[in-house]
Amino acid sequence: MQKQLGQLQDIVLNWERHFQHVEETELLFDMAIEEDDTHTRQEVEASLERLAKEVDAVELECMFDGEHDSCNALLTIHAGAGGTEAQDWVDMLLRMYLRWAELHEFAADILDYLPGDEAGVKSVTLLIKGKNAYGYTRSEVGIHRLVRISPFDASGRRHTSFASVMVLPELDDTIDIDINEKELRIDTYRASGAGGQHVNKTDSAIRITHLPSGIVVQCQNERSQHRNKDMAMKMLMARLYEKERLEKEEAQANLHGEKKEIGWGSQIRSYVLQPYRLIKDHRTSMEAGNVEAVLDGRLDPFIKAFLLWQPK
Repeated sequence: MQKQLGQLQDIVLNWERHFQHVEETELLFDMAIEEDDTHTRQEVEASLERLAKEVDAVELECMFDGEHDSCNALLTIHAGAGGTEAQDWVDMLLRMYLRWAELHEFAADILDYLPGDEAGVKSVTLLIKGKNAYGYTRSEVGIHRLVRISPFDASGRRHTSFASVMVLPELDDTIDIDINEKELRIDTYRASGAGGQHVNKTDSAIRITHLPSGIVVQCQNERSQHRNKDMAMKMLMARLYEKERLEKEEAQANLHGEKKEIGWGSQIRSYVLQPYRLIKDHRTSMEAGNVEAVLDGRLDPFIKAFLLWQPK
C-alpha cells in the first residue's frame, strides 16, 4: 500500500511540475510578443521542445496500468534459426537493451550468459531495474528477425537470423507462489562469460529445475552460491506465475507473447539492413528508417506504439 501511495504521489508531483512549466512558458511567450524580443522567442521555442518531450514521457507512463507494470523486468534472449548468425544477433539485441536501459537510467544486471560456439551469445538473461521496467519491456516479447549481409560469410551473401525475447516481471513479496523444495533439482556449475566482461567466473553458479513443469532457470551473476540461488528462485517464481496466468487466461496470452517456433513467419519485428534499411513492428506497423538509432537503444517509439495497440 505504501509503495502504491508513493507512486501516486510521484504522478501528482510530476503533473504539477509540468503545469508550472506551461505557465512559465506562457509568461515567457507573452513577454516575447510584447517586447518583440528574438532572444526570448528562442527561449520559448526551446522551452516548448522540452515540454513536448516531458508530456510525451508522462503520456507513456499513463499507459502502464498492467498488474505488474511497475515491477523490475527479467528479460531473456535466445538464439533461434541461423547458427552463428543468430548468436551474433542475440549479442546485438543484448547491446540494444543495455543501451536502452542506460538511456532510461535503469540498472541492468546480467544474471545468466551462455556464449556462442564461435561468436555472439546463445542465450542471456537480464534483470532490468527501474520504474515501470516491466511495463516498458513487455512490448519486446516475441521473435525478432534480422536480415543483413553476413559478416561471417566470405561470399557476402544476405542472411536471415532469428532470436526470441521473453520478458517476465520480478515478483515482490506480495505474490505467493507455492514451491515444494522436494520438486526441485538444484545443480551447481562454474560460471562462464565473455572473458569476464559480463559475469564473474566462479564455481557458484546455480541451475534449478522444477521437475513437475520442466522449467529450468539459472543464475551465475553473483559471487556467492546463496545469492545466485535466491535470484534463481525469483526467476522460477516469475516463470511459474506466468505459466499459471497463461493457463487461466489463455485468451489473453498475446499480451505476454504466444509460444511459437523461433523461425520464419512468427516474428513480431523485422530489422532489415539489406537490401534496404528499415525496422518494422508487424503488430503495430510502426516503422523506423534510422536503424542505427534503434539498435543503439532508441526503442521508445516502438514501445509507445505497442502500448497504444495492445489488446485490453
